Amino acid sequence: QVQLVESGGGLVQAGGSLRVSCVASGRTFGSYGMGWFRQAPGKEREFVAAISWSGGSTLYAESVKGRFTISRDNAKSTVSLQMNSLKPDDTAVYYCAASKIPVAVTGMPFDYWGQGTQVTVSS
Repeated sequence: QVQLVESGGGLVQAGGSLRVSCVASGRTFGSYGMGWFRQAPGKEREFVAAISWSGGSTLYAESVKGRFTISRDNAKSTVSLQMNSLKPDDTAVYYCAASKIPVAVTGMPFDYWGQGTQVTVSS
């Protein structure tokens, strides 16, 4: 079992940057693929980014590619999402997630979820 806790959300002006992080507690964190999802008001949860257990492979949604960067530190059981050039459309609750599959591939299932952290981008 894995417990995930996000932090770092807040209010940012359009064009600004923000870094959200997620700390995992549990066993074998290094064997999990990790990802970030977001859910805007009135919308369904959508995929944002994923990273393999080694950090060697990453995957991004087209809407954030080139602006967001996912990374992980297995020694600290942490995964982060650096968000640059933020837009109002990026406003959402951001969730980190863990997959028992130690890769970053399209359509991979995620087994554990955090409670989310609010990111608000003003115009």
